[in-house]
Amino acid sequence: MSSTDQRPTNPPEPQSAAHPSAPLQAPPSQVPGQAQLQPQTQTHPAAPIQSAQNQQQHQAPIEVDTDLQSEGDSAYGDEISTYSASLTSSVVNYQYENGRRYHAFREGSYVFPNDEQENDRLDIHSHMVNITLDGRMHLAPIGPNPQRILDLGTGTGIWAIEMGDLYPSAEIIGNDLSPIQPGMVPPNVRFIVDDMEDEWTYDSPFDYIHCRYLAVAIANWPQLLRRTFQHLTPGGWAEFQDWDITYYCDDGSLKADSALVQWDRLCIDAAFKNGRHPNPGPELTTWMADAGFTNIHHEIFKLPLGPWAKEKKLKEVGMWNLLQIQQGMEAFTLAPLTRIMGWKVDEVQVLLANARKEMKDPKIHAYYNFHVAYGQRPGLKADHQPLTEGLGQLDHPPQESTTTTAAATATAATQTPTPAATAAGAAPLAS
Repeated sequence: MSSTDQRPTNPPEPQSAAHPSAPLQAPPSQVPGQAQLQPQTQTHPAAPIQSAQNQQQHQAPIEVDTDLQSEGDSAYGDEISTYSASLTSSVVNYQYENGRRYHAFREGSYVFPNDEQENDRLDIHSHMVNITLDGRMHLAPIGPNPQRILDLGTGTGIWAIEMGDLYPSAEIIGNDLSPIQPGMVPPNVRFIVDDMEDEWTYDSPFDYIHCRYLAVAIANWPQLLRRTFQHLTPGGWAEFQDWDITYYCDDGSLKADSALVQWDRLCIDAAFKNGRHPNPGPELTTWMADAGFTNIHHEIFKLPLGPWAKEKKLKEVGMWNLLQIQQGMEAFTLAPLTRIMGWKVDEVQVLLANARKEMKDPKIHAYYNFHVAYGQRPGLKADHQPLTEGLGQLDHPPQESTTTTAAATATAATQTPTPAATAAGAAPLAS
C-alpha cells in the first residue's frame, strides 16, 4: 500500500470529497454461513474522536510534546526461500487497476495491492511493530526450541525470515495469496501460495502459529481461530496481532468533521460492506476463548499518528506510523472506495489530499490501538502426529478446558468492550 504523488493543488474542503453513495454509517454485512458483523459498534459517530477510555484504563496516557508545537505551527516536514508451491500462470498473472497491482490468486478477496510500493510499506510497518514490541518477535512463551511454526498471511516474509534465523532448528512456513517473498531465505524457511480461509492441508500440527495485520482481509474470523486451534500441538501457542483502525483522540484536537475522520470512517464502512472486519483487535480474545484456547493474554498498545508524543519511543513509533500510513493511503483507499462505495478516482484523490494535510498537523493528536492476543491449546505437549490421525477430535476442545475457557471468555469481555463505550474518570492523553 503506497502513496501517490497525484494530489490536487489547493484541494477543496473535506466535505467536497463526500460522495452521495458513500454513507458514513457502516451498513450491516452478512456473509452466508458466517457470524453477523456489528459495524455499529465500530463506527459510532463519536467513536473516532473520543479516547478509547474503556480499553485504556490500565494504560498511562501519551504525553504530547508541546515543544514541537511551540517551534511553529508548520506541518511535519523533513521528519517525515524457496517456494514449495508450483507457481502457475494464474498465480502470477496479476491484475492492474488505477495504476496499482493486485493479487491474482483468489482475485478480489484482498483489496490492497501487492506491488513494490506496498511491499516497501509493509516492511516499514513491520519495523514500526518491532519498535512497539521492543524488538520481541513474539509475546507468546513458545520456549527455546519450537519445531514447527506457521506464519499466516506472511506478506513480504520478513517476520518468517527473522524467525528462521532466531530458531534455526524450527521448520517455518509462511503462506500468502501473493508470491512476493524473496528467494534467498534461511534453509529452514519456506513459503507457499495459499488462502488461509480455504481448508488447511498441513499434515502435521504446529507448535506456534503467528498472525499479524489481517484487518479488512478475513471474512470469517471465528472459523480462522478454530482452524488455528485445530492445527496446534497440545500445549502449542497461537498469537494474533491486529488493529482497531478507528482513530481516537483524548484532547479534542481531532474534529468529527475533519477529512481524516471522514477517510477513516469510509474505509471502515467499505470493509464492513465487503464482509471483512476492519477492527478485529478488540474481538481477538473472545474469538480465541470460543475456539477453545486457554491461558489467553491480551495487550493493547497506543500508536500515535505522527511524532506528537513527548516520550521518545512513542515519538519514534508515531513518525514511522505517519510514514507508513502516508505511503499507504492510496493503497488502503482506492479499491475499497471505487469498487465497493462507488466513488470516482478523482474524488478519492481529493479526500486523500485533505486527510494527508491533517495528518501532518502537529496540533492534531490522533492515535489508534494495536492489539496482541495469544493463547494456548490445552494439553501436554507430545511428539508430532499426522493431523489425519484424530483430526475429528480437534473440533471439540478437551472437557477439562471448559472452566478455563469460560473464565477466559469473561476476561475477554472485560478487556474488549466496544469503542463507543465510555468510562468516566479514565485518564486522557496528556498534552
